[in-house]
Amino acid sequence: MSRSLIAVALLLVAPLLAAQQIYKWTDAKGTVHYSQSAPPEGTRFQQVKLTGGVEAPAGTTEQPRVENTPPPADTPAPAPMTDTPANRAKLCATLKSNLATLQGTGPVVMQQGGKPAVLSDDQRKQQVATANAQFQQYCSGQ
Repeated sequence: MSRSLIAVALLLVAPLLAAQQIYKWTDAKGTVHYSQSAPPEGTRFQQVKLTGGVEAPAGTTEQPRVENTPPPADTPAPAPMTDTPANRAKLCATLKSNLATLQGTGPVVMQQGGKPAVLSDDQRKQQVATANAQFQQYCSGQ
């Protein structure tokens, strides 16, 4: 059970390794916009760093850049971690961070089949439920 927990935690943390620059601004009608290009001149905006990679929607002319290459097939799997207080604290911190990301308003990207994919609402709810269950099981005393 501990190995699967660690594997899930690593899968949730993996997209945090790649970051993109995104602009966020609100138009005159109150609609919030996110874009990779700067908003129109004179518009107040925030620069947001997103984690993970997202493929461009069909119909765009830009090719998505793939920054992460999958590891070779002969790469050994990481050794299982022992259940020590330090490792448990790291796991709980990771679970808290993952829950905060999953419960946030921005898109969540995870590796699926070696490629980044944005989680749907149902997938996101499932990940929140899984992370909450793991947090309750392993971190309820902290």
